[in-house]
Amino acid sequence: MHVWVAPAGDDQRSTAKDLLLELAGALLDGTAELHYEPTGQPCVDGLAVSISHSRNLVAVAASAVGPVGVDVEDVYPREVAGLARRWFDPTELEWMVRQPDELTAFLHLWTAKEAVGKALGHGLRKAGLRRRMPLPLIPGTVRHTRDNLMLRAGLVDLVHGDEAGLAVVHLPVDEAVLAVALPAAATEVVLTVHHEAALRRTVRSRTSFPVVVRGN
Repeated sequence: MHVWVAPAGDDQRSTAKDLLLELAGALLDGTAELHYEPTGQPCVDGLAVSISHSRNLVAVAASAVGPVGVDVEDVYPREVAGLARRWFDPTELEWMVRQPDELTAFLHLWTAKEAVGKALGHGLRKAGLRRRMPLPLIPGTVRHTRDNLMLRAGLVDLVHGDEAGLAVVHLPVDEAVLAVALPAAATEVVLTVHHEAALRRTVRSRTSFPVVVRGN
């Protein structure tokens, strides 16, 4: 499972499309072609793919081993309590208001719902915002070492309805919340963070779910 993140630039949609084609081409050892289902879901032959963009970032994901969904949201001050009361399950809402950072907690749940909907192929249709998410572990317990980052990742199996067999993991991205839905049987996520054109170093994050983070 590969996830690439990059600055959005002036045209988020074009940036995301180009980034996905670059990722897919690298995984397929050749040129990839992107097309869309009538539902708007992006498709590349031979891969499961997903796209997301915010004002500042684009995120793309690709997998050869099963469905994938990705969602990214910038972290900036905004009112979220009304949306949460309208759409979230009471258990989710109760959990959210107990967290020290209510906005980040909201975004963890929101991005998880979006990512799972994309992995299922219908986004937030079919009451996607009301789809109950297992409560994630926000990466608040972080221990830095010289060569790596030990991080509690929000990995949860979804075990009911049409979500059975999927998992959600939140990946570390500066000033944003990034969720990926993927098969629970997956063994590794490789997150490549493009800050500039060149990637200068690799940082490995070890979690209960193997995540390799690459960037500069």
